[in-house]
Amino acid sequence: MKKMKTIGLSIIALVLIFTANAYAYNDGDFQVWNTDTEEFKINKDAKMVVEEEFRWGGSAKDFYYQHYDLGFFYNLQKYLNVGAGYRHVLSKPKDKFLVENEPYVTATLLWDISGFKFDDRSRLEYNHFDYKDDTWTYRNKFTVKSPWKFTKLEIQPYVSDEIFILFDDGQRLNKNRATAGLGMDITRNLKGEIYYMLQSSKSRKWTEANVLGTKLKLAF
Repeated sequence: MKKMKTIGLSIIALVLIFTANAYAYNDGDFQVWNTDTEEFKINKDAKMVVEEEFRWGGSAKDFYYQHYDLGFFYNLQKYLNVGAGYRHVLSKPKDKFLVENEPYVTATLLWDISGFKFDDRSRLEYNHFDYKDDTWTYRNKFTVKSPWKFTKLEIQPYVSDEIFILFDDGQRLNKNRATAGLGMDITRNLKGEIYYMLQSSKSRKWTEANVLGTKLKLAF
């Protein structure tokens, strides 16, 4: 009886291990992200932005994430933009999509130096979950756009880096996104981007994901 009990517990442990790993992507995983944005100008200083994003992991075979975002942004000064919004997140850490409700506020500093465009965005999120404790997250994204534009599409290189600081049992850096990309004007009202991102994330240990991303923004 004791031997059978030991075998049974071993089988259960193996099932749990394989179930947990079935949805955990390997370090260095290749992913594809797509973001679509619709921007509505309210007046010369205010706009409303609607955004949808979809992500595939596990060598870009597994659809594991989607979010839907509504935000309002206002230019307080030429160099300062503020905003607030709500993001509805559906992510699949295991076998089904789970919901996160994410209201947020932002403040972005903007300036130019010798044709280079800089922006430094701070964002504070409240992360509400139905399946685990709520948290707060502070994000800071620093972006530099080059002054050079190429071809009729006005292809413009840029780089950015974003850090995530999670407030749960304290303060800890748990994610970093380093990005290099190309922005372009497809038509007068339609802009696009293609980028490579190295995302470093920490749960129990640091792991990396190589992301090929695309963005489309339609402005009205």
